[in-house]
Amino acid sequence: MADPRSTAVVIPALNEALRIRDVVEQTLVHCPWVIVVDDGSDDGTGDCLRDLPVTVLRHERRRGKGSALRTGFAAALAQGASGALTIDGDGQHDPADLPRLLAAAARHPQHIVIGARLRHRAAAPAHRRMANAFGDWGVAWAAGFRIADTQSGQRYYPAPVLALGDVPGEDFVFEAQLLISAARQLGMRCVSVPVETRYRGQDGGPLRRSHFRPLRDLYRITSHVVGQVIAQGDVWREYARVRAQAPLIETLIDDAR
Repeated sequence: MADPRSTAVVIPALNEALRIRDVVEQTLVHCPWVIVVDDGSDDGTGDCLRDLPVTVLRHERRRGKGSALRTGFAAALAQGASGALTIDGDGQHDPADLPRLLAAAARHPQHIVIGARLRHRAAAPAHRRMANAFGDWGVAWAAGFRIADTQSGQRYYPAPVLALGDVPGEDFVFEAQLLISAARQLGMRCVSVPVETRYRGQDGGPLRRSHFRPLRDLYRITSHVVGQVIAQGDVWREYARVRAQAPLIETLIDDAR
């Protein structure tokens, strides 16, 4: 397993007072190094964590998820991180899956590891499944290989990805572009680890409504990546090449759950 002591868990958070403390406490069970980036919250998100052994960085105004991740990655690199795990602050990701991502990272050096929402996928809302499938299609085309879940925010990034400069895009576009930039600039591919997405908290209570808006954000992601696909040339030949591949999915790690 990759060493959790040298791996920072970066949690971007915007108005997550409902669940952020639970998320961080569960994360600390598995990884001792947690960086929360409070992206201009006005609900006391950062105050919920005052007595926990974590680093809380704050943007005075909302700058978007991409900017929050950049801030967290820079802090992790400045402190010597060998890589970073990311999860969202709303409770939809299970921190118990983080060791599985680290184990996959150890088996697949120089890969981005994605916690792909493949388990019980039929339980997800239909519009979310359709949006995810459409996004997967576009990002894979631009990256040059198929990826099982391009919109999951539960990931492991090796340090060279954290150090990539001038990665364009904001909000959810940034996460899509990271996969593309890592592929083009570093020759780095992705391996997916099947996980479940939680639609209720561990206590059975509701999660806050997702910040992801399918129509708005998929339009932003798609318009962002289509231009890159066209710029590469041989559009349909590249599409056929990518579609002929199968995504790399790590399935031999269930004993770590």
